[in-house]
Amino acid sequence: MSACVPTRATDPNRTERTHPPHSPPPTGPRRFRIAGADVSASIAVFLIALPLSLGIALATGAPLQAGLVAAAVGGLVAGRLGGSPLQVSGPAAGLTVVTADLILRYGWRTTCAITVLAGLAQLGLGCLRVARGALAVSPAIVHGMLAGIGVTIAVAQLHIVLGGTPQSSVPDNLRSLPAQLAQVHPAAVSVSVLTLALLLLWPRLPGRAGRLLGKIPAALVAVAGATAVAALAGLRLPKVDLPSWSNHALAGLPEGPVLGLVAAVLTTTLVCSVQSLLGAVAVDKLVAGRPGLSARVGRSRLDRELLGQGAANIVSGSLGGLPIAGVAVRSSANVHAGAVSRNSTMLHGVLVVIAALLMVPLLELIPLASLAALVMAVGIQMVSLHHIRTVTRHREVWVYAVTTLGVVSLGVLEGVALGIAMAVGVALHRLTRTRITHEVSEGVHHVHVRGQLTFLAVPRLSRVLHLVPHGADTVVELDGSFMDHAAYETLQDWHKTHTAQGGTVEIAGRHPGTRISEPQAFTSCRCRPWTPWLNHQCDRPQSAPHSENDPDGTDRSEPDPTGPGGASGHELARGISAFQRNTAPLVRSELARLAREGQRPSQLFLTCADSRLVTSMITSSGPGDLFVVRNVGNLVPLPGEESGDDSVAAAIEYAVDVLKVRSITVCGHSGCGAMQALLSSEPGGTRTPLERWLRHGRPSLERVTDDSRAGGRIAGRAPEGAVEQLCLTNVVQQLEHLRAHDSVARALREGELELHGMYFHVGEAQAYLLTEVDGDRVFDHVRAAGLPA
Repeated sequence: MSACVPTRATDPNRTERTHPPHSPPPTGPRRFRIAGADVSASIAVFLIALPLSLGIALATGAPLQAGLVAAAVGGLVAGRLGGSPLQVSGPAAGLTVVTADLILRYGWRTTCAITVLAGLAQLGLGCLRVARGALAVSPAIVHGMLAGIGVTIAVAQLHIVLGGTPQSSVPDNLRSLPAQLAQVHPAAVSVSVLTLALLLLWPRLPGRAGRLLGKIPAALVAVAGATAVAALAGLRLPKVDLPSWSNHALAGLPEGPVLGLVAAVLTTTLVCSVQSLLGAVAVDKLVAGRPGLSARVGRSRLDRELLGQGAANIVSGSLGGLPIAGVAVRSSANVHAGAVSRNSTMLHGVLVVIAALLMVPLLELIPLASLAALVMAVGIQMVSLHHIRTVTRHREVWVYAVTTLGVVSLGVLEGVALGIAMAVGVALHRLTRTRITHEVSEGVHHVHVRGQLTFLAVPRLSRVLHLVPHGADTVVELDGSFMDHAAYETLQDWHKTHTAQGGTVEIAGRHPGTRISEPQAFTSCRCRPWTPWLNHQCDRPQSAPHSENDPDGTDRSEPDPTGPGGASGHELARGISAFQRNTAPLVRSELARLAREGQRPSQLFLTCADSRLVTSMITSSGPGDLFVVRNVGNLVPLPGEESGDDSVAAAIEYAVDVLKVRSITVCGHSGCGAMQALLSSEPGGTRTPLERWLRHGRPSLERVTDDSRAGGRIAGRAPEGAVEQLCLTNVVQQLEHLRAHDSVARALREGELELHGMYFHVGEAQAYLLTEVDGDRVFDHVRAAGLPA
């Protein structure tokens, strides 16, 4: 054993081993290899990035070469250093409005310097590890910002599509649009319409040929097709003009007012960072949808992604390129094309460099109207109907609308500021909005308070409480989780006055039937719905200091649990009270829905009656999720008249045939008393009800001693003793008993049902799922990511 383990040599003249003696000799330096999937994915991304980079540069008014520089740097620098391996960075449509405004105000060289400063700011934010904080921005603000940018892009590019020149702002573009429509350039319009038609129809080609041709990016087909038609028809149109790289303008010293430059850097930093971080999160969701890829690629490291984006912006600005951010279109294309590592992103950057150096004559054939149509389509797509429906459903449409209108009419930074102000206003409105109603039912006055009780709701609360007549029976239902001091004083004073006048008050949602108590601090309370009664302290009255009569300090404020009327009554009542106070307000609406619609569980969960197994806790399930059957030993009697018990069979039949469950799980557990009793039972002993029931577990006992029939084992270790071995084997055996039931067998044949085995180790709080490895049944850990590997 020791010969195989490298050890540090004690003799200075002895050579230290660097590898075990039985391993093969080193074969030299490891070669760098690129997976074929990364190569094909990089080509697909390159074909999308090339026309879009030129189109975005055209939309900003920057030199067209700046788009190619940004695409190359985004692929090479951000792709190598970023924390999201499969996200593709480059010139983004979301930065078009910001960059165009900067070029108009400060010129191109100063804009490049602003890009460099924004990259330095991103490096600082990455070092401060604030990337997660950027995701706290309301999605309604982000989507509203992108929608406003999309509208601005589309309106500006519409002028180029019509053969004209765009103005500096959306209002100016809208005012000049009638004059532009009166001077339409037919050639430009025809090329633009052809580009849009190809862009729209290419992904929808029918048949097998359509599926094959659909793999070619629609953006490339649209621009290439329009270019070919324009060249063959001899149309005279403004085309791409790429000056010599020797005349390419680089960054210069920033010139302009200091406050204006600071605002420009902050705006660029904000838009670049938020778009890149949200893009990284979106890429993680795409990766999770590809089986096996998430374990190989891993989740995005957002702080590293911010550092990578900052470095890319520094390089791009220094080389005269556009600002860089993560691009959703290219990233999704990268994932869908099968990329498996960051090599695809970097290789796409290499291809952009090759195209910029060797394909200049070909690129200069592209009409500007075709690129403008392409970018206009991208801008229109940024106004997502799905996002509008989502924010409307969450009642944040005003935040979305204010942000969009602010970006369109004022600018990106101003629009985002308006959106944040609107979001804060909506949040405050929700916090202070409290609904207080009063109704009379069967002589009892019900006052229902929905929402948080703060000083702002005190006038309405007082007005409603004074509608209750003196001496009336009253129920006050509090559905909020917070009550400030003003509301507490108001409710307490009314409570005292009303009871003094002969009335009764029941407070629902707190301690029913008791006086209102001061709000308590729960920072030291560790009680949860699953905390055992033995450990619950929050609901118990504080015991008085012990006196000479109880020198041991025993808490005499509670009845002795072992005496008459002890825990059986008081603990149950306290538990129900805690449920009514804490949990019922949270689940009332869901239970009301289930009461209306009926139960539709997806799984039958058959487990032991052991009090230590809390099924909802170990499965993280809620009301309506599991149809649970519990019995001693989690046994499934074989069907037939000789079983003598139909309760389990009836539950199985009802779950499969009536409830249409999709899976059945048999769950055993460690230290099962039924299995211990089964091991110590005598053959033929059926004198007591427990012995008669345990006879259904005898096939499991026989299976343990039968070497020809596979039982169960735990991955990584052997079962701890005969009891655990029988517990594991019993799960496997009961699954076979399940298959003997007609309803289960029929559903299995039709592919409508799955069977699962599970083992819960009580002492370790660890769940194991039954899998089959090389013909053996193995209970493997349920890892954080989900099912066993």
